[in-house]
Amino acid sequence: MGLVEHQVAAFLLFLLTGMGAGQRVVTIQKGPLYRVLGSHVTLWCKVSGYQGPAEQTFQWSIYLPSASEREVQIVSTADPSFPYAVYTQRVRAQEIYVERVQGDAVLLHITELQDRDAGEYECHTPNTDERYFGSYSAKTNLTVIADTLSVSMGPQDLIHTEGDAMELTCKVSKSTAQHTHLSVGWYCLRGEHRAEILTLSKDFVVMPGPAYAQRFLAGNVRLDKVGSTSYKLSIAAVEPSDQGQLYCEAAEWIEDPDGTWKDISRKQSERTSLVVTPQDQDLCVGIAATKSNPSEGDTLRLNCTLEAQRSDSRHFQVAWLLNSTEVARIDPRGLLVWKKEYEKRASLGQLHAFKQSNTVYILTIHEVGLEDSGAYHCSVLEVKAPGNFQSIQTNLSSALKINVKPIAGLGLHATLISRTATVSYMQSFELICRMSASRPVEELLLSVGWLFQPKPPTDGYQELVHVLPDGTVSWGPAQPRFQGRAQLMKAGASSRLHIHSAVAGHAGTYQCKVGVWRTLQGQPTVSFTSNAVGINVVPPESKLRVATRENSMEVAGGADASIECRMELPLNNSQLAVSWYYLPPPPEDANPLLIVRASHSGLLEYGAEFSSPTQKSRFLSQRVSRHVFQLRILSASSRDQGQYCCAVEEWCWLEGGWHGLGERWSGRTRLLLKLPESELHLEKANHSILARHGQEVTLGCLLKSTLPPAVRLSATWFHRKEDGHERPLLTLKHDGAIESLQEGLVGRLQLRRPTAGDLSLTLASVQEDDAGTYHCQVQEWQQQGNKDKWKLQTWALSGYTQLTTTPPETTVLSRICSSPSLLNFILCLPLVLILLLALAGFCWCFISRKRKKGTIRGDQLMELQGAGGIKQT
Repeated sequence: MGLVEHQVAAFLLFLLTGMGAGQRVVTIQKGPLYRVLGSHVTLWCKVSGYQGPAEQTFQWSIYLPSASEREVQIVSTADPSFPYAVYTQRVRAQEIYVERVQGDAVLLHITELQDRDAGEYECHTPNTDERYFGSYSAKTNLTVIADTLSVSMGPQDLIHTEGDAMELTCKVSKSTAQHTHLSVGWYCLRGEHRAEILTLSKDFVVMPGPAYAQRFLAGNVRLDKVGSTSYKLSIAAVEPSDQGQLYCEAAEWIEDPDGTWKDISRKQSERTSLVVTPQDQDLCVGIAATKSNPSEGDTLRLNCTLEAQRSDSRHFQVAWLLNSTEVARIDPRGLLVWKKEYEKRASLGQLHAFKQSNTVYILTIHEVGLEDSGAYHCSVLEVKAPGNFQSIQTNLSSALKINVKPIAGLGLHATLISRTATVSYMQSFELICRMSASRPVEELLLSVGWLFQPKPPTDGYQELVHVLPDGTVSWGPAQPRFQGRAQLMKAGASSRLHIHSAVAGHAGTYQCKVGVWRTLQGQPTVSFTSNAVGINVVPPESKLRVATRENSMEVAGGADASIECRMELPLNNSQLAVSWYYLPPPPEDANPLLIVRASHSGLLEYGAEFSSPTQKSRFLSQRVSRHVFQLRILSASSRDQGQYCCAVEEWCWLEGGWHGLGERWSGRTRLLLKLPESELHLEKANHSILARHGQEVTLGCLLKSTLPPAVRLSATWFHRKEDGHERPLLTLKHDGAIESLQEGLVGRLQLRRPTAGDLSLTLASVQEDDAGTYHCQVQEWQQQGNKDKWKLQTWALSGYTQLTTTPPETTVLSRICSSPSLLNFILCLPLVLILLLALAGFCWCFISRKRKKGTIRGDQLMELQGAGGIKQT
């Protein structure tokens, strides 16, 4: 199997174990992948959980290492104009194409990999769903590596006589940086037919080809690794069948991230011509039988006879073959070996074989059965000595046809029936095996076996249970599936299999097999297998019903809102999971946003937009009765307006685990906020600000009206990006507390106090991601009696400020600041100069003072000399 076939086989295996439906999921072959330059490469891609047509569109693109952010379109299953110019010619020439494996799965083929094909590949499936839900693309990395595999063997023309020894050596090497394995195989080419001799697999296991299996087991054919790069083929005694063109083939294998091994390169050596001159063969082999058409239960004797000169001094191994499959053999030392499938019959005394003389070998079959029909051969191998299995010659007798006649007039037949082919989960069903024959069934010794093949099929039928004629019951490999649930009953000419409380593992195909026995010992002389009956087990259906009527509710600003989700109860042993969703009013994205999900086990999970501590404390999911779930919204504000709905999923405990039975969605409830007419007057003018990265900007929100003494304000700033998604940034509560709603902006936002009616927001160190539209929402609160009780009176929105960001301008100062070494030099240079000047001044003062001292001392000495007549010394 070549490189491409390995990849296709791995992809088909993935499709058989594919993901189930739900939300759209695009899956691509896991990377990073390493492939050899010039090889044929395939990448698989699959989409699941989608809606719309069964045949999905696939688009392949690449992100090159030199421009990792730039998408380069390669090929599409639907749009011939999709490829960029650099790939157009290769796509038209079918050097790059997409093979559709099925409607939702494809293979990308690159017939000759080039260096420029390295990069990150993206598989994209355009949306065909009613709404966006899931992933629509997936990526994988492909690295192109050099082909370093080298295979060499000097071409030769060899002529050997039959029985000669022969050796050939092939050199194989690689220098791939990645961890790879090698496989090396030897082959013989005869015309158009290629015969495998021996192969050393990538897992370091030596495996013979079918034609060399017996010689390999006898040690006559070997493959040895000599040194680090040499592989030697040794044939102890060549045979005429070895004649042809001999060569070695090496493959380099690499393990992909999904655990599969791929052959990334495969090469052949030069060929060596081998001619084998046969010896004069005088060995003749014959086979004869006592009966050519025995009946069931008779004794059959097969005689192998050898004719050869000086046979008494020669050494032979004799084997009996049935339909080219070995039954038994007697080696040159007289040791009898049965094949595994005949060992039981031999142990029961039904088979005997022995060596009568060096030229006569006898096989006896007692109580012959229908399975003993076929073509028999005797195979003889002549060896040099009993302990030396080096082959001299082999020969095969002509075929002897043996036709075992069934017991005359029995007419055994079995029919399997079932009252129903589809049963519900935990419902019981019964299979009836009706047996008939030309003689009364009650007079026969019958065995009944029940066979089962699961759904989906695995490795054929497995035996569930077998009942012998004496009533002995033995359970088979399929029994664990039916532990404590299967019951057998026999009445007259029928056998019944009753399955209690069926589960999913009981779905599949059933058969019964009836056998007729001559005695209570041995094997059935004739058997019959019934028709197959399929049983389908339907999983339980969800009984859950959720109210789907659309509703609308209006609450006062600052009041609590309660949204209900009503349902009819499912089964008593079921558990429910409820998810609450919010749909913002237009022009926001229509995709529902998850608020909170309460799993069937009671665990709470909040959506990304509602995960802040404030949001968690305001949105509460609770079950107020057996039939009603409720979402409570505390202190509803204008930003809570929109549509709400719930999704309820029923879970049931089945076969040792919880299983979801289906999800039901409620109708939508529209929440409106009822507020008095706004008396707040905010600056409504729209503004545009252009700021460089790193600068500080102030976004205006000014109150134009005067506040009464008993009134407080709260404010929330919002940021809407270019994709249309709006998020709250910061909230000033009416008690003066400020809460940052985005962790990444803590420390960069500063809100002015409302004492002067200025609620402007200062944004420090502007970044590229800060671009978008900003506005504030201001709410007025009035104190109600109790000093701690405040009521929302009205609210208003400011105008919009469009913030555009640009990279900072490059200046001399910015260049200095961006270079730490240059900045340090400029800062340290004045200090060094001051220190040098101070040192120079100190030295000058010191020298001047010393000179002045010397002058004074000299003058003093001269005055002493004039006064006292003392000379200066």
